[in-house]
Amino acid sequence: MDIIIKYFPELTDRQREQLAAMLPLYEEWNSQINVISRKDMEHFYEHHVLHSLAIAKVVRFKPMCEVLDVGTGGGFPGVPLAVMFPESRFTLVDSVGKKIKVVGDVIAQLGLANATARQTRAEQVEGEFDFVVSRAVTALGEFVPWVRGKISKSQYHDLHNGILYLKGGDLDSELYPFRHKVRTWDISNWFAEEYFSTKKVIHLPL
Repeated sequence: MDIIIKYFPELTDRQREQLAAMLPLYEEWNSQINVISRKDMEHFYEHHVLHSLAIAKVVRFKPMCEVLDVGTGGGFPGVPLAVMFPESRFTLVDSVGKKIKVVGDVIAQLGLANATARQTRAEQVEGEFDFVVSRAVTALGEFVPWVRGKISKSQYHDLHNGILYLKGGDLDSELYPFRHKVRTWDISNWFAEEYFSTKKVIHLPL
């Protein structure tokens, strides 16, 4: 938890309690269903929670903002972001039922009234969202068609509505088709840990 407080000292007592409660919840679930790799659990807050919260360095979601987390897996980045922005609304979806079972329980146990978990594919989600977030589910070129029609045209953030994608490595060829619109931030600009040295937040307005 200390690593989260280091970079987000403004967290309320309630937010700190919720974030602290996450590790034992995931440890318990991970003993039954492998939602996070065993070796990654040793770096749970750095590799999963803090990585998710890199999005909060790019945009502060406003009250009533609608956010869709596609391919949420064990609940990342959606669960940490729902803790960070309690007045925004988060819909976390994944096609794998056992993962959504975990995410639903974590949401309930943390008392996140602003988040819901659904077993479905992104293409089948109805409604409009200000932002779609995801963590390296697939290549961006494959991801965009899944969500293209789901972005609201009502703008009220400084950042244009669209996709916020967490991904690492050499992204030049993957981002080339979107080069005139896409924007990237190096997460290492905010977080000093070696883990973030090649990781980025990608914003693609839609």
